[in-house]
Amino acid sequence: MIKVIEHIIKSLVEDEASVKLTTHEEGENVTVTVHVGERDMGRVIGKSGATVTAIRTILKNCNSKDGKRYFIQIGDRKEGGSPRN
Repeated sequence: MIKVIEHIIKSLVEDEASVKLTTHEEGENVTVTVHVGERDMGRVIGKSGATVTAIRTILKNCNSKDGKRYFIQIGDRKEGGSPRN
């Protein structure tokens, strides 16, 4: 799943080398923090958050083979809040 997220993010940005993903696992929940260059931040978030919302929708609807639930955070700013029940 991490590779899928990385592929989506890299397809959106101009500077692919600046894309860095870190993960934090807590039980079944995995938070993926995406770091991109300052110039690419708007591309990843999108107008009114539309792009990151679409990425979150993809993550929510993908069934992971490892039984984990994935959430995305852009830089230090959380998109979508914390994992929900």
